[in-house]
Amino acid sequence: MSSSPNISFVLHDVARLLRKRFEQRSRAFGLTRAQWQVLACLSLHEGIHQNKLADLIEIMPITFARLLDKMQARGLIERRPDPTDRRAWLLYLTPKAHPIIEVMRSNGRKTREEAFTGLSADAQRQLLQTLCLIKSNLLEACTQPAVDREKVHV
Repeated sequence: MSSSPNISFVLHDVARLLRKRFEQRSRAFGLTRAQWQVLACLSLHEGIHQNKLADLIEIMPITFARLLDKMQARGLIERRPDPTDRRAWLLYLTPKAHPIIEVMRSNGRKTREEAFTGLSADAQRQLLQTLCLIKSNLLEACTQPAVDREKVHV
């Protein structure tokens, strides 16, 4: 009796392999995945509050502060005081970060091209729509308490 693969496991494996392949391409820059994620997110949200970016990336603020310290020491980001809140910092990319982000985007494109080999543009669009719907469903579900329909007896 053969069983089909579990979609949760397949999705996890695909995400892991996409990250692995991207990291293989990007290893020469010596950045961690978390640092790549900061650069990518910051390129879309320059001037964002430090704590707001930590929330977006889902990293605890203290861990995020240490990550930013390292990135600032490498000259990739800069913190500027928030003129409306002296306790807060606004984050910006430095000129040194921009060429790295372009390489990162190119590496992402190449990785996606490898992953989507054999899929038509329509199939790719449909896959993205389906995954976005699944994500939306799960985000909504996560706002609701879990309901135990079956009691587990120990």
